[in-house]
Amino acid sequence: METGFAAGEGRWRARLGTLRQVVRQELVTRQLRAHLPGRAPLRVLDVGCGQGTQTLRLARLGHEVTGLDSSPALLADLGRALAGEPEEVRRRARTVEGDVRDLASLFEPGSFDVVLCHGVLMYFADPEPVLDDLARLPGPGGVVSLLVRNGDGLAMRPGLTGDWAAAWRAFEEPSYGNRIGVTARADRLDALTASLAGRRLDVAAWYGVRVFTDTAPDDAEVPGEAELAALLACEERAGATDPYRRVAALTHVIAVRAA
Repeated sequence: METGFAAGEGRWRARLGTLRQVVRQELVTRQLRAHLPGRAPLRVLDVGCGQGTQTLRLARLGHEVTGLDSSPALLADLGRALAGEPEEVRRRARTVEGDVRDLASLFEPGSFDVVLCHGVLMYFADPEPVLDDLARLPGPGGVVSLLVRNGDGLAMRPGLTGDWAAAWRAFEEPSYGNRIGVTARADRLDALTASLAGRRLDVAAWYGVRVFTDTAPDDAEVPGEAELAALLACEERAGATDPYRRVAALTHVIAVRAA
């Protein structure tokens, strides 16, 4: 196993549009929607935006979105997608090529209403400096949306697939080998909640993502419209319901900046 997202970026890009990725993006969209402040346009920062699925969706809703990523290839994917959008959407979305570790020098404190950081913290052995910088970016009442690997359910995938050695390690260790061939790290909800509270970010809600579909093959295709709708309805309900959300592959945390 290698370390750092860049080592697995090619495999990530090759799997865009597959079932597991579609489920992830659609659930995050639905879960986030209910927690966006009720005014538009919002100033949104998408940290580690990648190919820009959430950047595009929020820009289409009328928000002013900045997508930050260190990958020229993924930003080029986003650029091509933006090129096919109406002018008003293109005007509302901009991209910045930069490292997540440089957030403090790239953006002023309190300069955003909503900050997304999805699938990023898992690639940092020590996420605390990144959390410090993320916490400074929203103004009072601003929203921070984090998508992390669920440390409380880390043994589920290897256990369900019969990898007993990995399942046993997952009971004790936060690190794991992910599907793009990279060693990553998981977060436990209680510890993450406490860490955010220490930064004046109060968890307003949390959800599970990919309760039922995490063990789907990497190349599993998206089913037809009716089956996909039924699948997403079940995933959405499970992701908001105990005990199912506790064992989801990913945890989606919505935190609000204290006044």
